[in-house]
Amino acid sequence: MFVDHVKIYVKGGDGGDGMVAFRREKYIAYGGPAGGDGGKGANVVFIVDEGLRTLMDFRYQRHFKAPRGEHGGSKSMHGKSGEDMVVKVPPGTVVTDVETGTILADLVEHGQTAVIAKGGRGGRGNCRFATPQNPAPELSEKGEPGVEREINLELKVLADAGLVGFPSVGKSTLLSVVSSAKPKIADYHFTTLVPNLGMVETEDHRGFALADLPGLIEGAHAGVGLGHQFLRHIERTRVIIHVIDMSGLEGRDPYEDFVTINEELEMYNLRLTERPQIIVANKMDMPEAADNLKVFKEKLGDEDARIFPVSAITRNGLGELLFAVADLLEVTPEFPMNEIKDDEENSVLYKHESDVDFEVTRDDDGAFVLSGYTIERLFRMTDFNFDQSVRKFARQMRGMGVDDALRERGAKDGDTVRLLEFEFEFLE
Repeated sequence: MFVDHVKIYVKGGDGGDGMVAFRREKYIAYGGPAGGDGGKGANVVFIVDEGLRTLMDFRYQRHFKAPRGEHGGSKSMHGKSGEDMVVKVPPGTVVTDVETGTILADLVEHGQTAVIAKGGRGGRGNCRFATPQNPAPELSEKGEPGVEREINLELKVLADAGLVGFPSVGKSTLLSVVSSAKPKIADYHFTTLVPNLGMVETEDHRGFALADLPGLIEGAHAGVGLGHQFLRHIERTRVIIHVIDMSGLEGRDPYEDFVTINEELEMYNLRLTERPQIIVANKMDMPEAADNLKVFKEKLGDEDARIFPVSAITRNGLGELLFAVADLLEVTPEFPMNEIKDDEENSVLYKHESDVDFEVTRDDDGAFVLSGYTIERLFRMTDFNFDQSVRKFARQMRGMGVDDALRERGAKDGDTVRLLEFEFEFLE
């Protein structure tokens, strides 16, 4: 089974908690704080494995949760950082955030890696908070939560050239005779249900990857037939080989087929029209093919069009076609389809697009609700078992302007304020 699109859940490891501890050694009075920091949470890292061809493995495992960092220890001992979770993906995988639609990674080369879900940093132990005014703090931080998100994995076959055209025009036969690929061939529509990839070598020993893509029909860009499911694979190709049944045995007009398929490619993605296109007039061994080709050229009216009459069955004209494809690939650059943010921008994966530290809303029951990346992060990293931590969090909220914002929204003494799953009272 060929799987080329799947949605999964990934979560970076939480950071380990910092510890509150004190030195208690004989003959050492007032030993001071000795709580260590927590370890860093592990990242979820994707790596390209050229031995994989589909996303089938993700059908059976859809949740990937990296290990958290170890908690800090006494005697100022730091917790161990979590070991990164490495997930193998096939070449040509595009990783997209489900919520924002942002492209996180475009993985094409063997061994290429990308951090998809970043682990949280470890919380600081109480030895970090010692000051001359407070030499023995009962204060520490919990570990920062790791990134968690749903992502789409989309596989786009890595081929230098792609065969496109209506069903039963001879794409699979053409691939089978110019390469060692063994696609399914039969005399009915939609014989090809998955993309087939073959390596082609010309007589002068130039090689390229050729993909046979499932047949397109009118409306493919909108999901009709199999086209919409596999149009994505054309995006990777540098040269489009448009195969046309010049015999007319299917009762269709070759020129109308040519126009229809090009319209589908344009409506799916405008950038596909930038690729050079070679027209293959196939089935030239049939009686009416020569007349149909003459009419096709008249309707096309483009003297510069690259048209190659061939017969995949008798193999006539294939050598000239392969030379032309190889020549065109030598002068055609790659077409980057995706713009990936640089590592620095992409490193803050947990933070939402908004730069607002917090926002205040009202629930149906009249309670005030606090939300936002910064305040939720501070809340999760606060250890409420110690009074000093609670007071520190209150100072942080006051410094952020939370108290003033609640008053502006009409909060009064005793009103309920919610933050995540917790509630507390507003006090003047």
